[in-house]
Amino acid sequence: MKTLKQHKKVTKKQASSTELGRGGRKITLKRRAEVPTLSGRSKVVEIDEPTLEQLSKTETSVPREVAPVEQPVERQPYDGNTAFNLYLREVGQTKLLTPQEEVDLAKRIKKGDKKAREQMIKANLRLVVKIAREYEDYGMPLLDLINEGNMGLMKAVERFDPAKGAKLSTYSAWWIKQSIKRALANQSKTIRLPVHVVDKLFHMRQASVKLQEVLGREPTDEELGDELGFSAQKVAQLRTAAIRPASLEAPLGDDETSRIADVVRDETADTPYEQLEEKTNTSMLRELVATLDPREAEILRYRFGLDGDPERTLEEVGQKFGVTRERIRQIQNVALNKLRKQIEKLETVKAAA
Repeated sequence: MKTLKQHKKVTKKQASSTELGRGGRKITLKRRAEVPTLSGRSKVVEIDEPTLEQLSKTETSVPREVAPVEQPVERQPYDGNTAFNLYLREVGQTKLLTPQEEVDLAKRIKKGDKKAREQMIKANLRLVVKIAREYEDYGMPLLDLINEGNMGLMKAVERFDPAKGAKLSTYSAWWIKQSIKRALANQSKTIRLPVHVVDKLFHMRQASVKLQEVLGREPTDEELGDELGFSAQKVAQLRTAAIRPASLEAPLGDDETSRIADVVRDETADTPYEQLEEKTNTSMLRELVATLDPREAEILRYRFGLDGDPERTLEEVGQKFGVTRERIRQIQNVALNKLRKQIEKLETVKAAA
């Protein structure tokens, strides 16, 4: 890379750095020099000698133009929440319709204008979001509620008649709510709830929230009944209907290795201990339990209440012994298998005798 010193061309005329001018004053002499520019061309400038000497001692490199480095664009993974937020932003930016625009679009829709139908639907999507949020606590994801509400909005747009004097927002709200209520009534319930029951549950929830703000606590069935005009028994029935059934195969909490069935007792089935007890008497079974490892014996006694105590769940036994319920299950199964083998040996001996 060439330097400013190498490019410098000074004229042949030499002069001292200072000379006496008229009146005896000192004046600084300047020299003409060619210096390079960033464009690569030289330029003649006048530089006083002290500055020129200073530049001569400094190796100042002429910078080169550097092409900008294009940074790679990192592709972001798909995020459902981000896509949903973008949808909400787009819906919020859509221009609302004036009453006259609603009338004009409705006339065009009656003639089969698809663009007018699409414009009217887009202008009312924010109404669907607003109504869908009112039903968030009924077990259906908000996005599904919005999709169902959009179906109701489409029906409303197709049936809207401004000549009847109703506003589109008022007319659409009814269709949107009906569509959402039907979806809630049909969503994966063991017993399908009629739409009118879902509607009563919705109003009961609203009344419950209102009373909580006034009373500062959860309202009783009697208080809810007075607010809604129902009997306390009717409120209790609605509460029962609002309970959603859960699958016994569903994971229990964050532990995906355990199921709800693991902690729910089947009242119609015998426990493993009762199955063993059918094959032998209680006293003999207790003697066999005493032959087990002390920890295994203690767990069986605590689990099945062999000492006259009530039976405990795997979770309760695990908390007592400081291990997980899965570990208690493993120890229990090992101990029961040992007991079965001992009982089979006793039965074999009895049969041989």
